[in-house]
Amino acid sequence: MKNIYVGNLSPSTTNETLKAAFAPFGAVDRVNVIAGRGFGFVEMINDSEGISAISALNGKSLDGNTLTVNEARPKKPSGGGGGGNSKFSYRRKY
Repeated sequence: MKNIYVGNLSPSTTNETLKAAFAPFGAVDRVNVIAGRGFGFVEMINDSEGISAISALNGKSLDGNTLTVNEARPKKPSGGGGGGNSKFSYRRKY
């Protein structure tokens, strides 16, 4: 399974539009356009088909926008926030 990040999506791009763009390259398992954020994810069943789609669609136009397409990075685990032990901790000015 190949998880693909697609950036610079037009506000008019839908799950169906994005799926149609990737379908010629192979079987698309899942599509998720993040509404209002300009990006989404496509899961393709076959890794080699996903790689082909990435190289073919990166830099191409969809709904008037030039796409950024690459392999999605794994989601970082969400740690417990707060703490204050970081050298980048926020200090409130009073």
